[in-house]
Amino acid sequence: MRKAFADAVIKGFTGEDCFFLTGDLGFMALEEVRDALGERFVNCGVAEQNMVGVAAGLAREGMRVFVYSIAPFCYARPFEQIRNDLALTGLPVCLVGNGGGYAYGYMGPTHHALEDCAAMCALGVHVLVPAFDEDILPLMRAPRKGPSYLRLGYDARPEGEPAPAYAPWRLALTGKKGVLVALGPLGGLAWKAFAGLPEEERPDVWAVTELPVSKMPARFCSTIAEGAPLFILEEHVKAGGLGMQVLYALAMNGLRPARVTHQHALGYPSGLYGSQAFHRKECGLDIEAIQGLIHR
Repeated sequence: MRKAFADAVIKGFTGEDCFFLTGDLGFMALEEVRDALGERFVNCGVAEQNMVGVAAGLAREGMRVFVYSIAPFCYARPFEQIRNDLALTGLPVCLVGNGGGYAYGYMGPTHHALEDCAAMCALGVHVLVPAFDEDILPLMRAPRKGPSYLRLGYDARPEGEPAPAYAPWRLALTGKKGVLVALGPLGGLAWKAFAGLPEEERPDVWAVTELPVSKMPARFCSTIAEGAPLFILEEHVKAGGLGMQVLYALAMNGLRPARVTHQHALGYPSGLYGSQAFHRKECGLDIEAIQGLIHR
């Protein structure tokens, strides 16, 4: 999605009031953004805390600011500055974390973002997790009163399939065997997992792209009310992520699923580090495991 993100910046955010700050990252990927923004593309160096402070100052002057880094360096290293300089002041800075979940694979846990959504939601930051490349521009263009965190992964939908029109909840695939909700790119992966099956053998597949969870679609709620099993997928730890937020929202609406299966990031069960595919498989978040949830 990094290329799609760069294209979105060039398409919609090159005006005189736009600034792009990077923590010494983006080489061989953001050169076109740099060329489009000129002096308003600023390499802040390996100084993420200072970068968030600079972004806050620019936003106070009415500028539209993007802060870009590898995901854990974007939300974890400058956590205090995000809390004090952005969240408490309500400044509309967009933090852009590239490589959510296990995306940076072999680089190990320092480069993995497994608790980012919970951490940002706890501060009141609006979390945006695009499922498809086409989601990025509408997510960036939507007016927001405070800071946001854009978590980039990769588009995993079936090849050649058009993305559904953007909405925070989208029904990527209809089915009659339960209901599945997935955070961001896992919505595309679940779509791919069940695309070849008849409706009778697959669930409704919902891609959820914004947290915190607020208004849920009527079809989703009615399916749960009818007693359908609920499957939740997220490349994020159990605490504070999509699963907990969906279940809380259902409880607040007086709805109780007949059965819940929650597949989430488990950390490092084997004590080994590998590719994103390796970690997803360990956590039951690969295509075979997703298909197995329904077949069981």
